[in-house]
Amino acid sequence: MKSTTDEGIDEMRSEYHFDYSTATRGKYYRRLLKDGANVVVLEPDVAKAFRGSAAVNDALRSLLKTSRAKRRLTTRSSGRAKGARR
Repeated sequence: MKSTTDEGIDEMRSEYHFDYSTATRGKYYRRLLKDGANVVVLEPDVAKAFRGSAAVNDALRSLLKTSRAKRRLTTRSSGRAKGARR
C-alpha cells in the first residue's frame, strides 16, 4: 500500500498556474457598458414561468406594446382645446 506524501498534494499542471499580478481588474467592464448589457435578477416564482431570457424579453415587449396602445387611447386629441366653445 502506498503512503500519501505532502509532495504530490500541491502539484498542479503548469497551465493552471496564473500570475494574478498581471491581471487587469474590470477588463470587460467597459465593453459590457458599451454593449448595453444589463443584469436583472428575477424572483424564483417569476423565473419558473419563463424558459429563458428570450421569453422574458418577449413578455416585456408585449407589455410595453400594450401600455403604449392604451396610452394612445386615453390621450387627448390634437384637435380643439378642451373647454373651447363653438
